[in-house]
Amino acid sequence: MRFPLPTRGHTLRSYATASRSRLGATLSLEHFLQRARVLSLYRIIVRGTRRIQDPTTRAETMRFAREEFERHRNVTDISHIRYLISRGKAEWEGMERYIDGL
Repeated sequence: MRFPLPTRGHTLRSYATASRSRLGATLSLEHFLQRARVLSLYRIIVRGTRRIQDPTTRAETMRFAREEFERHRNVTDISHIRYLISRGKAEWEGMERYIDGL
């Protein structure tokens, strides 16, 4: 892909900032790390639900988990994100004990 050369009044820097705005806002390092932890928790839950024998219960558990993640999708406060992750981990650990008991 070829990029146009800067014309009068435009510098390479203005092109760089213009392309960045198309991608949306960049994440802070802390948000990036918390996002990785959220994705990790989601993967743990998805893998864990595979151990549920009953297909209806498995689907219902996955639907509930997905809805919870979707419901909190737009949370940006770091302390609230940390709270949600810890609460999610605690709830999943309780659910795992129930799953293993079946």
